[in-house]
Amino acid sequence: QVQLVESGGGLVQPGGSLRLSCAASGSISSIYSMGWYRQAPGKQRELVATSTIRFGGSTNYADFVKGRFTISRDNAKNTLYLQMNSLKPEDTAVYYCNARRTDFSDLNWGQGTQVTVSL
Repeated sequence: QVQLVESGGGLVQPGGSLRLSCAASGSISSIYSMGWYRQAPGKQRELVATSTIRFGGSTNYADFVKGRFTISRDNAKNTLYLQMNSLKPEDTAVYYCNARRTDFSDLNWGQGTQVTVSL
């Protein structure tokens, strides 16, 4: 079993920055990749960025965050980060952390953290 706890959300003005954190615990060795997803009101959950934990740590970003968001991890702390810069009102959503096995099946989801971009 893997537990994921997100933190770092909040209210920020357009153009501002936030850093989200996702602390993983439990059966860490079963994790192949971790990622961030978001869900805005009335919309489906969508991928933001992912990072493999093993085999080189490759990353993948949704087109709408390329150049603005950076996913990173601290393996010693079992923590995944999402640095979000140049935030836009359309980035407003609940952001979820996700962990997956080597076959890409879900290990678990975090509880979500609210990000609101507004004046």
